[in-house]
Amino acid sequence: MRASRFARFGIPKHTSARIVRHMVTRIAMWSGPRNISTAMLRSFGSRPDTHVSDEPLYAYYLKTTGLAHPHADEIVATHEGDWRKVAAELCGPLPEGRSIWYQKHMAHHLLPEVERGWLDDFVQAFLIREPRAMLSSLVEKLGDVRLEDTGLPQQVELFRERFEKEGNPPAVVDAREVLLNPEGVLRALCQHVGIDFDPAMLSWEPGPRETDGCWGAHWYSNTYASSAFAPYRPKKVEIAPQQEELAQRCQTLYDEMAQHRIQA
Repeated sequence: MRASRFARFGIPKHTSARIVRHMVTRIAMWSGPRNISTAMLRSFGSRPDTHVSDEPLYAYYLKTTGLAHPHADEIVATHEGDWRKVAAELCGPLPEGRSIWYQKHMAHHLLPEVERGWLDDFVQAFLIREPRAMLSSLVEKLGDVRLEDTGLPQQVELFRERFEKEGNPPAVVDAREVLLNPEGVLRALCQHVGIDFDPAMLSWEPGPRETDGCWGAHWYSNTYASSAFAPYRPKKVEIAPQQEELAQRCQTLYDEMAQHRIQA
């Protein structure tokens, strides 16, 4: 599979995966919703050496599940809905002058039928958030929420798989830690994924980007108004009694990854 994939993009069949990784660093950042995932997208998008992608599997996810997300029809009509074509693009060449490809993924978009082999040569990292704060925010946007909507089961699946393959835990970034110390955590993250830290990651111009998905108008209002990571402010979060069991299940999954998080 690897040789044919390389050949499709003009890379000789005898080129090894190790050499290709040195040519391009592809970072798949697996997040859940209502995290600081778009701020992280802005951070990496501020680097002159980095190309970014915004939730490239979202249209496929909506087309397959039929879920009634905001602007679902527009998303399916505007973005690629075939996961195989998405994967081929994400494994393809970068724009000239770029050597890093940062991909913001919602972990729940990676449905079970999506093959995982195309991710073998990606650097995978995980963005998490304290579950009760995440659930409170997600319920405001979607109403009824299921465990799989949080992305946590999918994150843990990918985390375990990569941990077992490599013998070391992949990078885990907690939203709280980033907001407490953006530079410190981003420096550690860059070291973990094998790239140099760039101070440009600490600020950006406000407003939308061409690289944003068409769903940005609904989800990204806070990011559009921002120019840097906001200071961390603890929030009093209340979970409805009927969501308590869900919150506890989320906490168990979160804790498994959080013990490996980069700390401020």
